[in-house]
Amino acid sequence: MTISLRELQQTLDELLRPQLFKDYCPNGLQVEGSPDVSLLVTGVTASQALIDAAIEADADAILVHHGFFWRDENPVIVGMKRRRIGALLASNTSLLAYHLPLDAHPQHGNNACLARLLEIEVEAGLEPGNPLSVGNVGQFATPLKMTQVLHRLQHQLGSCGLHIGDSERTVQRVAWCTGAAQGYIEQAVAAGAELYITGEASEQTVHVAREEGIEFVAAGHHATERYGVQAVGDYVAQQLKIEHRFIDIDNPV
Repeated sequence: MTISLRELQQTLDELLRPQLFKDYCPNGLQVEGSPDVSLLVTGVTASQALIDAAIEADADAILVHHGFFWRDENPVIVGMKRRRIGALLASNTSLLAYHLPLDAHPQHGNNACLARLLEIEVEAGLEPGNPLSVGNVGQFATPLKMTQVLHRLQHQLGSCGLHIGDSERTVQRVAWCTGAAQGYIEQAVAAGAELYITGEASEQTVHVAREEGIEFVAAGHHATERYGVQAVGDYVAQQLKIEHRFIDIDNPV
């Protein structure tokens, strides 16, 4: 079945409500291609490798979590950016991107998907008083040793990443936020979490974890953010009766 690009964007906007977020980039349609869509390809980042793979698959539109035009970046379209955008325009392929709205969605977002994968019961947002919190706090059904948590991460994500703490410690209350959210570790401490899971680590994160006595895992930016865009792609494909294909471009970070 074929639908209009406008209908695809409208469905995504209604689902993810980008107008509610103050983001670092534009959310929604970033590069306009064909007015008709029958195959939607999803991926984490609008890299050249993803764009080339989507074009090879004859995709009409690409939906990503990390798109273009980030705040404070050089706005000129040269070099790498020109090649990426040029490939999209030459192939008449649209690019849609949703950043924080895709992190925060309570059912299809990155954090919601990670919670399901790791069998965490969501209790609240990580940012008190913020209904659009991109991180969450919750609990495992039963207390787990960190060795068990790391095994679960390895099984579900393909990597357990970097762990700072005691592998024999037992934890139950956990906070998490996918991607580069290591800066939220102090909110995790304030929320009473025994474990904080995110995608990346900074030098100071190690010291905060050690001094505050919280277990910390940087499980990979890409690894923790592969699932929201797939869930959203599956949802819109089902709603609109179009084909959806997720393409995973390996990234160890």
